[in-house]
Amino acid sequence: MNRARLYQALAAFQAGDAVACAIPVPPIAKALNDLRVPPQLRWVMVAAKAASTVGLASVPRHPRLARLTTAMLTLYFVLALGAHLRVRDKAVNMVPAASFLALYAALTVQGPPVNR
Repeated sequence: MNRARLYQALAAFQAGDAVACAIPVPPIAKALNDLRVPPQLRWVMVAAKAASTVGLASVPRHPRLARLTTAMLTLYFVLALGAHLRVRDKAVNMVPAASFLALYAALTVQGPPVNR
């Protein structure tokens, strides 16, 4: 998969995740409860995921915005991993956050593809 398609696939994933968090689907609600995220602050996650959808999808026309988005997602997943550690969550529950942290950090370092 080329990197431009990767950014588009990640944008689609973030959009779906934003919708799942907005509903919220039961596994996400349980995870947020386990992480002790207050219900009145959960909208921030939905907004961040929706904004990241736009930023990732912008890669063909605005690669700098896409790179800023991957940097912000790196920070987001640092905080997510920290939340798991704070509540002493099971290691298996930390794997998605750690994986996305590594992915977005690598994309930030590498930068998006540049059309010349």
